[in-house]
Amino acid sequence: MAEKITVSVLREKKAQGLKITMVTAYDYPSARMVEEAGLDMILVGDSLGNAVLGYENTLPVTMDEMVHHTRAVCRGTRHTFVVADLPFLSYHVSVEQAILNAGRLVKEGGAQAVKLEGGKERLEVIKRIIAAEIPVMGHLGLTPQSIHQFGGFKVQGKNKEQAEKLLADALLLEEAGVFALVLECVPAPLAAMITEKLSIPTIGIGAGAGCDGQVLVWHDLLGITQDLKPRFVKNYAHLHDDITGALKQYKAEVEKGQFPAAEHSYTMKEEEIPRLY
Repeated sequence: MAEKITVSVLREKKAQGLKITMVTAYDYPSARMVEEAGLDMILVGDSLGNAVLGYENTLPVTMDEMVHHTRAVCRGTRHTFVVADLPFLSYHVSVEQAILNAGRLVKEGGAQAVKLEGGKERLEVIKRIIAAEIPVMGHLGLTPQSIHQFGGFKVQGKNKEQAEKLLADALLLEEAGVFALVLECVPAPLAAMITEKLSIPTIGIGAGAGCDGQVLVWHDLLGITQDLKPRFVKNYAHLHDDITGALKQYKAEVEKGQFPAAEHSYTMKEEEIPRLY
């Protein structure tokens, strides 16, 4: 039987120099396949806004949508550690609001932990959520909920001032009690240095190979999306072409009367047929 992944297991993997594997997924069948493949973690990301709901960015995603998708993912897992994103404005207004929303993702959604973006400015919220017995994963670098402030999706930490702030924020988040830290779109040397200085695992996305683990979005990893992809994305399959090809073949066979064939149909006793007329 596969080992249930916990916060302690993730810490031990870092201590032993073992890489952590994580994928962002949003539904039951995806979660089942991740579980079968034996990955360590699933992030139910607010990137579901772009990936499956058709929003322009993550900002419109609601708590109800996050709970809905988290619940579906958790129904598909037994051993994989599930982290759910707190969406935009679900932890910004008050500490009390943040605790209640984090609690919803655990109590209603079934997640084992929550993730939120930001550094020093989020310390009080993080500490209070952790005090409510909910593990928190941090997120620094390119934080998509701040795209308007950043002026778009840009690499963070490229100059000395930014790099020093990222390192300082990472150390503050560790001290506040986060169990792991996502580093997104951070120069590889900086991410490696942060990883070396922290006792908690770092999970990179566009942050180089020096992190303790990596995360990619399901639809990017499998080549389902056809949008312009960031440099850090690697397609391990090209399912967009396979899926659209299958749909085109289905359409053609239906239009030509080739589907369904006899082997796809049910029959009945011939003597029963006249009774229908």
